[in-house]
Amino acid sequence: MIKKKVLAIDDDVSVCEYYETGLAALGFDVTCAPDAKHAREHLAAHRPDVILMDVMMPETDGISLTRELRDNPKTSGIPIIVVSGLADAGTLNDALLFGAVDYMVKPIDLDVLKTKIERAAAAGDKRKP
Repeated sequence: MIKKKVLAIDDDVSVCEYYETGLAALGFDVTCAPDAKHAREHLAAHRPDVILMDVMMPETDGISLTRELRDNPKTSGIPIIVVSGLADAGTLNDALLFGAVDYMVKPIDLDVLKTKIERAAAAGDKRKP
């Protein structure tokens, strides 16, 4: 079985390590980008099956980057799951309004996240040309 590729965009090193070890143990191929600049560089050369997007990051926040990726034909079909420490309705609404397919509040339960990634990847597979 081919491993699903996940691009995690989060400026918190401990969160990236958690994704890289935890999701890898669940069978995912995980790459972590600490900010929007590194995420754009990765996406220029690679196409992940799913993107995990933090909201609060320096320079470009996750909601703005989600909107940017949705507006780009090369990345518009990649499912984005917003993962944030913010649990307010406004942030959730913005994330979904600007193109996220799902939302998860930190702290992260890996089993729940695994299910969300698998669901998003399956939906993304149906949208691929």
